[in-house]
Amino acid sequence: MRQWIVPRGGRLGPAVVVGVLVVGTAAACGGGTGEPVVGLITKTDTNPFFVTMKKGAQREAGQQGLELQSFAGKQDGDNEAQVLAIENLSSYGAKGFLITPNDSKAIVPSIDLAHERGMLVIALDTPTDPPDAADATFATDNYQAGKLIGQWAKAKFAKDGRTAKIAMLDLNANQVSVDVKRDQGFLDGFGIPVGDANKIGDESDPRIAGHDVTDGAEDGGRTAMENLLQKDPSINLVYTINEPAAAGAYQALKAAGRDKDTVIVSIDGGCPGVENVKKGVIGATSMQFPLKMASMGIEAIAKFAKDGSKPQATAGKDFIDTGTTLITDDPQAGVEAKDSTWGTQNCWG
Repeated sequence: MRQWIVPRGGRLGPAVVVGVLVVGTAAACGGGTGEPVVGLITKTDTNPFFVTMKKGAQREAGQQGLELQSFAGKQDGDNEAQVLAIENLSSYGAKGFLITPNDSKAIVPSIDLAHERGMLVIALDTPTDPPDAADATFATDNYQAGKLIGQWAKAKFAKDGRTAKIAMLDLNANQVSVDVKRDQGFLDGFGIPVGDANKIGDESDPRIAGHDVTDGAEDGGRTAMENLLQKDPSINLVYTINEPAAAGAYQALKAAGRDKDTVIVSIDGGCPGVENVKKGVIGATSMQFPLKMASMGIEAIAKFAKDGSKPQATAGKDFIDTGTTLITDDPQAGVEAKDSTWGTQNCWG
């Protein structure tokens, strides 16, 4: 029997499964509302970043007269759920979908099949591998986001006359592009030579105490920070892949009595993260704009459905850059930033 994913937010018992199959088969001209179907497939449905994306997609779909079907993996890295979500959207006759790939390479064959069925595929936040497997990518310039917090940390440590000992709290072992670009961008901004720009962890600079993975979650950030503190108690600067990981790292530092003399930098711009900037938990964070990513993506699919046109990349880049802004209450010379008041007015989640 073929396996089907239920769109997030709904539960189906065994007696309803046949109904889903009928709707899926009959959806060539639209979904349950009769409106053209578009899809949103996120890495998870728990991270506030993806929750915010869903809000943006829902709002824009309503304005464009489209029916949104949304799906998510069970956890970061769950490629199988995303493959099945694409199958579902194909059965619904979707015009296209937005996806934050859990595995940028492994999802490509499913995207190729979606193209064969006439769908427009837009990657959000995380590009596919290769990037042109999707028709377009709407994303933060993740390298630039990492570079901004690296530049800020470099300036702060230089001003304070301190030598950094750095903990790198990355995402996972898959070396997905968003993880690599943020990590390498931070090192570049801080002035640390990298080895292979497409690989995490091959640098040899003695200022780097080590790398560990967090799954982008608070629990993972705490565990990774504990591990690296055991390895090198002299750590005084912590790079984190995102703000939930930063919050976990802070818990570990506080438990070890190291929260006052250790600087944390991060990327996201979620409202809890901006609040942590205001509290001094996070020294600086690079804000992303997921609402903008999702709404622009849905708008692009609506336009494709009307006239077949596809979105064009930002000049000089292979994606549509949706912007990033450094948020800090400890500004450093030569590094453009906004304060936490501005961040609170523009945050998400």
